[in-house]
Amino acid sequence: MSGEKKSGFWLSLSPWIILGALVILLPIFAFMTLDAINMQKAHTTRLLVDKGAALIRAFEAGARTGMGMRWGFFELQKLLIETAQQADIDHLIVTNADGRILACGDPSLIGETYGLDLDLAHVATLTAEQWRRVPHPAGADTFEVYRRFAPTPGAPPPFGNGFFAGRPPFPPPPPPPDRRPPDGAVSPPPPAQGPTGRDLIIFVGLDMSPIEAARHEDAWHTAIMAAILLLIGFAGIVSLMLAQGFRTTRASLSRVQAFSDHLVTHMPMGLVAIDGQGLITAFNATAAAILEREVPAVLGRPAAEVLPSACLDIFDRMREDRRVLTREIDCPVGSGRIVPLDCVATVLLDEAGGPAGKIALFRDMTEVRRLEREVARSQRLASVGSLAAGVAHEIRNPLSSLKGFATYFRDRHGADPEDGKIATIMIQETERLNRVIGQLLEFARPPQLDRKPTDLAALVRQALDLVAERARASGVALRTEPADLPEIRVDGDRLKQVLLNLFLNALAAMEGGGTLSVTLARDGERVRITVADTGAGIKKEDMGRVFDPYYTTKPSGTGLGLAIAHKIVEAHGGEIRLASEPGRGTTVTVTLPAGT
Repeated sequence: MSGEKKSGFWLSLSPWIILGALVILLPIFAFMTLDAINMQKAHTTRLLVDKGAALIRAFEAGARTGMGMRWGFFELQKLLIETAQQADIDHLIVTNADGRILACGDPSLIGETYGLDLDLAHVATLTAEQWRRVPHPAGADTFEVYRRFAPTPGAPPPFGNGFFAGRPPFPPPPPPPDRRPPDGAVSPPPPAQGPTGRDLIIFVGLDMSPIEAARHEDAWHTAIMAAILLLIGFAGIVSLMLAQGFRTTRASLSRVQAFSDHLVTHMPMGLVAIDGQGLITAFNATAAAILEREVPAVLGRPAAEVLPSACLDIFDRMREDRRVLTREIDCPVGSGRIVPLDCVATVLLDEAGGPAGKIALFRDMTEVRRLEREVARSQRLASVGSLAAGVAHEIRNPLSSLKGFATYFRDRHGADPEDGKIATIMIQETERLNRVIGQLLEFARPPQLDRKPTDLAALVRQALDLVAERARASGVALRTEPADLPEIRVDGDRLKQVLLNLFLNALAAMEGGGTLSVTLARDGERVRITVADTGAGIKKEDMGRVFDPYYTTKPSGTGLGLAIAHKIVEAHGGEIRLASEPGRGTTVTVTLPAGT
């Protein structure tokens, strides 16, 4: 778990922070590398100095040993020659303080000068080894160690001002007649003039070829290691950038996928997708609610087993050469209801452009169709209202004259019972016609509301009291479910007219007895009044016309009661809905804003 946290921490860092850290560390790394090279160089120098000093001390020790064994010049010369034959020695030179070569590996240089670029008089007094690099014409530089040459402190050198042989070996000169020198040695030169024999300087030249080769190899190795480290660092930066890019991309894809899943799941349209084998691969919550199915019980199953036939027909009608199919269908759902659906279907394509499945989007058009019916009804009512207002105005004036003449004839011919009866009937029918015209005018013009704070529960009780006697006569039981509701601002008389109309229609539907239930409830910011009866119900083909004027199924009805009730409820900013099932009764729901 800690490893995952550390990995997540490194991936959470910006690559630019790591790059900046590497930029800071790179000079430090370069400095440390150069310092290591310098330390190695100093160590190598120290080793060469120690080696040269050891050779000088060995020469001095050999000279002292030869003096104790009374060696002559040739024995010591031979010792020097043998020493100079080592592969890592470039030259051995002994000079005096004037720089004149007294001994050298090359006999032709005896008598020449050497080291004049140094303060030889000062060097002849030094007991500590000094060093320098001398260019060598044949290859690598020569590492030269030099100091005063003193085999025995305070005594002249055992070979006077003679010379040693160096590298390479050389043939000896002819010996004097009275003495034959040993092989490989030369006769000592004549005594030197000038400085004393004590002022001698020895130069030991060491071959730096192996050292230079090793140093170049180390430098090459260091360069290779630095390049490898740089490549590793660069690869690390690139890897981190790629890892962060991958992580960012994965996070973006996760967010997009989560958004897509959320969108598909909660979109207000139903979505159904099937693959090439006819199995359902996508089924969102809206589709489940519309088709009355459970999402887990649908996914992965054949579409033919779970989808209604109307939906399957949409998929079957889709052709590969027709990418989009739009159609409105009436789809039966699980409860037996017929739900109008607006469907859009298309073919899903794979990466190669071939069909990979089919997808359909659909929405429930129930509310849309209801609103369409409302709009159509409102248009019809507006037309009927305008016509009714004109007709009523034209009829009401002659009615007044007819009623007046009927009253005149009744008063004038009242002695004749038959004439009086006819005149009375004329007056009654004229008054009835005038009431119908009054209702027609009331329907035609917008209702004028007198809003006041009203106790809705008390208003319902008053309306029920008005129909209680008729309910007892019809054998209908009245039931109420009151609720603790606040007072709302409504026109009490108009709303009581609506309730009376609903109660009378319910009683007319229950001539053989039944139950009339009235329920009050709070629904958020609205108040709901539900009037339910157990009467004969309304036929399905009549449901769309119940609020139309002059439509009635009662022999003595005018067909304006529900139409006027509908206008009053709409004038209050509410809505009235009716649901009925033949043989089981009718339920009317009136919803009013609670804040009006």
